[in-house]
Amino acid sequence: MSRVLPTQVSGLAGAYTAEPKVNGAKSGQTNSVKSSSVQSASRVWRPGTPISIHQTLSGLRRGGSDPCFRTQAGAPIWRATRTPDGPALLRLVARASAGEVEATAWGPGADWVLDGVPELLGEADDPSGFVPRPEHTKLVQAWRSRPGYRVPRSRAVFEALVPAALEQRVTGLEARRAWRILVLKFGEPAPGPTSEASGMYVPPDAATWRQIPSWVWLKAGVDEARRRAVLNAAQVAGRLEETVGLSHDEAARRLRTVPGIGIWTAAEIRQRSHGDPDAFSWADYHVSRNVSWALTGTVMDDAGCAEVIECYRGQRYRVQKLLELDAVQRPRRAPRMTLPTHLPR
Repeated sequence: MSRVLPTQVSGLAGAYTAEPKVNGAKSGQTNSVKSSSVQSASRVWRPGTPISIHQTLSGLRRGGSDPCFRTQAGAPIWRATRTPDGPALLRLVARASAGEVEATAWGPGADWVLDGVPELLGEADDPSGFVPRPEHTKLVQAWRSRPGYRVPRSRAVFEALVPAALEQRVTGLEARRAWRILVLKFGEPAPGPTSEASGMYVPPDAATWRQIPSWVWLKAGVDEARRRAVLNAAQVAGRLEETVGLSHDEAARRLRTVPGIGIWTAAEIRQRSHGDPDAFSWADYHVSRNVSWALTGTVMDDAGCAEVIECYRGQRYRVQKLLELDAVQRPRRAPRMTLPTHLPR
């Protein structure tokens, strides 16, 4: 058994200590015997400010039955993802008393995903200039009750694009159902310990999405417009990943050059993969109405809401997300939208 000296990387929010290990080997050590041929690596991140990993990563979860994301209150977060180096399974455990987050990863993409943990948890997100106006009382309360929220940056653009495209013009329930069906059928089991990773899947790569037969999309409840949006993006998936290194405005412009990717979808992508705190979900059926009501007591459309939140330019998605986390919604007096019935079940 050999001793591996940890390496420390200083960042904007704190320090990151890398401690590779195999399975249950002690932190800072590697075991020469691979148990069940499952190799893992661990690192510890110590942010300089309190971080809520559950609030920060809540937007990456596509419903309670998402096969790529598993969590519950007080438990570790498990996330299956596809990296440039291959599939990876990431486990995050927050230790508030110690002011640290332990990250463990399995699979060919383990190092890549571990390198990105600080960014994933909002290391580069700077909310210091965000000050809710006193008259926006619901936002003031949401900000006070969610001090550990940060805008995440997964760096996985195409992976964020697919479920966003599936959510176009349909209810969340239908979109999440389609995501689950397609990932379970065409994704691959997540690497990692059999007991914990059981039932978790890594999303398909771009080439696999392009090979899914049209009738399978229909059976999953996905119409032609949404299918074409995914296929168009899959053809340029490599170029889309490059937008992570661009300014937020340029990334938005590049994403919208893909046929089928509009202002709403581009924002939904940037909220997750780019860490853009200003990526407000314009053209959404609910968001502008909820936000405008929360801030003024009046339900407004996009144009009206844009005037209200102009004072938060640069942080408009933060306004949206904080209110969502605090479950602030306008009163609804009409029946909820129903699922379409023109597609096969």
